[in-house]
Amino acid sequence: MKRRDFIQASTILGGGALLGDISFGMASNQAKPNLENLPWYNKTMRWAQLAFVESDPGNYDPDFWLDYFKRIHADGALLSAGGVVAFYPTEIPLHHKSEWMGDEDTLGYLMEGCRKLGMTVILRTDPHAARQEVVDAHPDWIAVTAEGDKRQHWANPDLFVTCALGPYNFEFMTQVHSEIMGKYSPEAIFSNRWAGHGTCYCEHCQRNFKNFSGLDLPTTNDRLDPVVQAYNSWRVERLRELWFLWDEQIRAKKPEARYIPNGFPDKLMTGKHSDFFFADQQARRGVIPPWSNGKHAKELRATMGMKTQVGIFSVGLEEQYRWKDSVQSDAEISTWVAEGTANGILPCFVKFGGVIFDKRWMDGVAGLYQRYHKMEKYLKNTAPIARVGMVYSEQTMRKYGGEAWQQNIHDHAYGMYHALVEDRMPFEMVNDLLLDEEHLAPFKLLILPNIAALSDHQCTQIRRFVEDGGSVLATYETSLYDEEGNRRDDLGLADLFGVTYDGGHEGPMQNSYLRLKVEGNREYQPVLDGLEDAYRIINAIHRLKVRPMGDFPDPVTLIPTYPDLPMEDVYPREAETDIRELYLKQVGKGRVAYFPGDLDRSFWQIMNADHGRLLRNTIRWALEEEPVLKVKGPGILDTTVWRQRDSMTVHLVNLTNPMMMKGPMRELIPLGEQNVSLQLPKGQKAKNVKLMVSGKTVDYKVNGDRISLVVPSILDHEVVGVDFV
Repeated sequence: MKRRDFIQASTILGGGALLGDISFGMASNQAKPNLENLPWYNKTMRWAQLAFVESDPGNYDPDFWLDYFKRIHADGALLSAGGVVAFYPTEIPLHHKSEWMGDEDTLGYLMEGCRKLGMTVILRTDPHAARQEVVDAHPDWIAVTAEGDKRQHWANPDLFVTCALGPYNFEFMTQVHSEIMGKYSPEAIFSNRWAGHGTCYCEHCQRNFKNFSGLDLPTTNDRLDPVVQAYNSWRVERLRELWFLWDEQIRAKKPEARYIPNGFPDKLMTGKHSDFFFADQQARRGVIPPWSNGKHAKELRATMGMKTQVGIFSVGLEEQYRWKDSVQSDAEISTWVAEGTANGILPCFVKFGGVIFDKRWMDGVAGLYQRYHKMEKYLKNTAPIARVGMVYSEQTMRKYGGEAWQQNIHDHAYGMYHALVEDRMPFEMVNDLLLDEEHLAPFKLLILPNIAALSDHQCTQIRRFVEDGGSVLATYETSLYDEEGNRRDDLGLADLFGVTYDGGHEGPMQNSYLRLKVEGNREYQPVLDGLEDAYRIINAIHRLKVRPMGDFPDPVTLIPTYPDLPMEDVYPREAETDIRELYLKQVGKGRVAYFPGDLDRSFWQIMNADHGRLLRNTIRWALEEEPVLKVKGPGILDTTVWRQRDSMTVHLVNLTNPMMMKGPMRELIPLGEQNVSLQLPKGQKAKNVKLMVSGKTVDYKVNGDRISLVVPSILDHEVVGVDFV
């Protein structure tokens, strides 16, 4: 399917079993799927997680929680079962049963109540810690430090950290999972903290890694060290083996059941082998924008397709000091959940401990769940609608970044992502290992924010994308390194960018500028839209030295660094150069834009408005078509567009808040009137348009294949639902 035809396609559905027969079908004329006959992991919409603490049995009120689940229309429950503590009458030696439970079955009572409510039930295990009796009976089950000591738990000195890659998980926890499945037959088992906590130097890890690699275990955490990279490869393979062991065992008890590994360290493998996944990014910490919840969902969808993601969100703070009984503001929770919902993940609140110390979160979460229950039809998405794909690269993260000018490599993606959000541009993430024609088919524009490590094959795939009519925007060192992180003699995409590597870097550049030339560049004036009166703007912080191969326009050129002190010497030594800082060219039906500077990273670090505008303008120029969605009005909005079986939706998430970059938010600040223009899929006509959050039906105008309407205001989240004739 060609990129230009994506808007005419109706659905992308993920299916298949966990081990090896997953398929993705794209259908424009196929029969509509019967959503009611889908498996449990494609039907359950609103989840509740109750993470027991050992003292809960006999001290908490299970009926209170069952009443709450019913009131908020939760149709899925994630309940603690076993591992470090068993909340049921286990018969497995060394499986520590809660000392508060007595002869009762805490888990069984709550699970029976959830079943009566018609809820899907997943049971949670936590295998990361054990008590002294386990150490005494099986000392080889415990993680060992580099100094050879048994590793005591960092938060609870009465516990020891288990080895995730040895017999504790492969043997002991396999028995635990088998017992849980036999007693309770849940839909799945979900394991928290199952993948280990740093390098373990136990006898099993030493022997198994030696057999795998011929090497001794690493003694450094440098991710570019060859031994560390070999260790990480072995660890991923060992965890995959464990995942498959537990999944096979669980399916043997109940074929439709699944094992769900929390936080598997390889997104590509996660997407290939998962039918269902919990995205465990629970809340903000430090300087993290709310859109990071959506970014995480998009990255997983790049490998999972439309298979179900559930987003676990915490009702408490997630800062480094771990206040697990804390409560966030309603404004913070609702914005975080809105970001996840708008980007295709289903909500799952998590409460640590069944005893309530602070009820302030409960009405707010109830309101969110009741809201999403009412609009459930419009949240059963079959495909995102976006023409822009932004590439992310686990390969680059693993193989690149050792030099001074390569630090803070995540900031390239953060800056580009934020520029797209500020532009209100619907977009999806693309995994750099999935650049084949099928995965790139939906997109007209592919953005490469310093995707430095690319193989020859990946470069060929990107060229083919452009040959087929796609456009590309890239920054900085994109393609200068191969898939192993080895620097090439020239950019792997030099021919596409039209430049050649000139053998060096410059930066950090003090007091350097970009000269903007509207005159003589009328064809490229859209790149400078809104900057016409700016003779120059601040430059990026670093730049790659390149030389053009041929003629290029010069709308953006370099004003080199000049002194910033003493004040009498602050004047440019070269007022004009012909060194281009943005290379633009037409390639067939596509366009190519290349920034040799780290403009995306600089934008994130400085948040200069001119950088954001230049990035957004260049994205629009490269896209070379009217966006699927246009929204005009005040404030910062994250926008997404989705297709359902008989409808489509536009999600508008209000991020306009002084606490957007550092939470938690204190209050929601409503946005005023927003003018929305939306392109409908080919052959579809709107029957009615509703504002699902405010509950209003709105008037709209039709202009060809587009409709336009006015959204009067947005508090946290508005969903425009468009029903088709």
